[in-house]
Amino acid sequence: MSLAARHLEALGIPTLCLGSALDILEAGAPPRAVFVDYPLGHSTGKPFDRADQARVLRAALRAFETIATPGDITRLGAAWGDDSWRAQAAATRGDDTRMPRDTSPQYQTEDDRRLAEGG
Repeated sequence: MSLAARHLEALGIPTLCLGSALDILEAGAPPRAVFVDYPLGHSTGKPFDRADQARVLRAALRAFETIATPGDITRLGAAWGDDSWRAQAAATRGDDTRMPRDTSPQYQTEDDRRLAEGG
């Protein structure tokens, strides 16, 4: 996301990265970023809460006017409400149902495989 934003900015297209993982925003150093302290996957607001989503979006868009230094990260003063999500997000054990990473190439179709492998 940050690489794409920097590329677009170099072409003269203003960008803004909105995220809920501050460490990733800081490491990626996009030209403009807004951090919202919500659970991962909910950067644009609480599900089905149109007022919250609109507030987050409006505040994020205002960053185009307020961020003057490239690389600055604006922190929204948004609060999820119930902070019980923090314990689960910080836990090293949880309900992670992902499968181990498969290092072999995966293709949607046989044609994709042939094209990718040059065969």
